[in-house]
Amino acid sequence: MKKRLMIILVAVFLVGNLGLNAQVVNTDIPTEEEVDEEEGEDEEDDEEGEDEDEDNAEELGEDEFAVTDKEGNEEVIEFPEAMTYDLDSLLNLYMSKAYLAPGDCEMKSESPTYPKEVYIERLSRIPSVMEFAYNDIVQRFIDRYSGRLRYSVSYLLGAANFYLPIFEEALETYQLPLELKYLPIIESALNPKAVSRVGATGLWQFMLGTGKQYGLEVNSLVDERRDPVKSSYAAARYLRDLYKIFGDWNLVIAAYNCGPENINKAIRRYRAAKGRTQEDETITAADKDYWQIYPYLPAETRGYVPAFIAANYIMTYYCEHYICPMTTNLPAQSDTVVVHRDVHLEQIAGVIGTDADLLRSLNPEFRRDIVPGNTKPYAIRMPLADTGKFIDHEDSIYNYRASELLTKRLVVDVNDDVPTFSRKRGSYSSRRSGRYSRRTARNSRRGARASRSSRGGGSVTIQRGQTLSQIAKRNGTTVAKLRKLNGIKGNNIQAGKKIRVR
Repeated sequence: MKKRLMIILVAVFLVGNLGLNAQVVNTDIPTEEEVDEEEGEDEEDDEEGEDEDEDNAEELGEDEFAVTDKEGNEEVIEFPEAMTYDLDSLLNLYMSKAYLAPGDCEMKSESPTYPKEVYIERLSRIPSVMEFAYNDIVQRFIDRYSGRLRYSVSYLLGAANFYLPIFEEALETYQLPLELKYLPIIESALNPKAVSRVGATGLWQFMLGTGKQYGLEVNSLVDERRDPVKSSYAAARYLRDLYKIFGDWNLVIAAYNCGPENINKAIRRYRAAKGRTQEDETITAADKDYWQIYPYLPAETRGYVPAFIAANYIMTYYCEHYICPMTTNLPAQSDTVVVHRDVHLEQIAGVIGTDADLLRSLNPEFRRDIVPGNTKPYAIRMPLADTGKFIDHEDSIYNYRASELLTKRLVVDVNDDVPTFSRKRGSYSSRRSGRYSRRTARNSRRGARASRSSRGGGSVTIQRGQTLSQIAKRNGTTVAKLRKLNGIKGNNIQAGKKIRVR
């Protein structure tokens, strides 16, 4: 009894000192009998809760959760694919291994929880032109980031130092909200080589068609969707165009996920549900409210905007959830050199003495380590100190292991040996052919045709699809002679019939 009272007093003291709002529901101190009864009831409730959790676990996957609307209807929402990535795979990226390290603050394994009003107030304080509204779905995504994914958030905070300056520069160029810099967090978890289940690629997860539409080159050797700079500027242009269509940033983000066509379908379905016909062209504010058309969106898009809001929240208020950013040592300054010939990254690394994996991480768009400079001039990014070495040893680089690393031949000789069978059963020999052997081969074919013709007594059987012209040419005669010998008028002949050729 005394122990429980002490715990209550300590809790009250901590709440007061931390400045948190607390509400006392019952100040009466229970008797020992009441405590025992309550503990028994709690155990029963816990058992029931565990049973319910087990049932839900059987029904729901680890990467989805259920929400219930006001009418009691349950809906299952999936987490975006990037929120399911294995942290170990992200930490194995070259940039992570080379430039990220655990933070120097004490990372706690559990996150504190706050009243709903705290989350609402924090979201309202984020400097943004975009709407960061709060609801139960947003809360579930915040809980995911601050709970199970807290170590992934630590990685993202460290990796953000590599990429956020690039994102911000591209967004600023097109005068877009800088909050959009967190979109790649839910798209790719800041992995430039990420490929989704449907083939979307890179930090901004461009599909092939959309990427090409916005100027990103994709072929067997190059995929500019993986280039952080080029893909960021393409994404900024795409987001700008989507805003011209919808005029609402929540719808823009949703359209980025599922395409503008699906957003327009959802708007039409919402209008139809409200009894408005297609002829009614009046556009209301509700028509372009993401949360109003929410039930009519594709399932995977319903969690996309909440995940984006939660990403902005956790990247801003990670300290309040005791998450420590990984320490970042930014790589040395880099520069580019332009090549006009095919070159392999291993050739560059081998001659100038740099790390091939570093070159790959700086040039993720080259899918097979080959820079196709013969196709068009390409820029290769490398540490600033290595650009001078490249210029000084450029010829040596092109020649280094060229036959091993660049195996495509420009000119090849055709093997024109003519196989001839010997008298030994099942064996044959090959004889080099020049003019004599080719002439012999032609004569042998002609002799075989003449032999077939003579065996047929000066007649041949018409094959399916043959014409008089073909038959005449093959048998050394003319169409006119064939017509005269066989009494043929015109060009009509019938497959299977015999025709005289002499």
